Amino acid sequence: MTKEAINPQQLPAHTFDWGVIKWFVSPDQIQGAGVTFGEVILLPGKGHERHNHPESEEVLYILSGEGEQMVDDEAPFTIKPGDAIYIPAGIYHSTINTGWEPLRLLALYNPGGAERALTSAPDYRQVPPGEQPGLQRA
Repeated sequence: MTKEAINPQQLPAHTFDWGVIKWFVSPDQIQGAGVTFGEVILLPGKGHERHNHPESEEVLYILSGEGEQMVDDEAPFTIKPGDAIYIPAGIYHSTINTGWEPLRLLALYNPGGAERALTSAPDYRQVPPGEQPGLQRA
């Protein structure tokens, strides 16, 4: 259990060709945590393609930027700051940045642990705490 504010500078970042994730809370980081919570940054024109979390529901909250969200293989819809998206466990979904600036969002998995699958992605890299993840242009 943590008894103070979580400092993002003291946590690693996870980078991919499509963006960066920093997990603030997860069962692997905080003993007793049942959820995973973090910030995701999607680069312009990139996104987290169609995927699902068989055991976890997900909530997304858009902080800045604009994009398209697909849920349950239905037609994508526009997302913007202030939007919240609920994705039931096992439902396929994707989030794509359609704007010129980074798309920033908060992500929550319940129960936590769905983020572990990302570490097996071929473009996954971990940036140590305190180091800045680089962003790469196409």
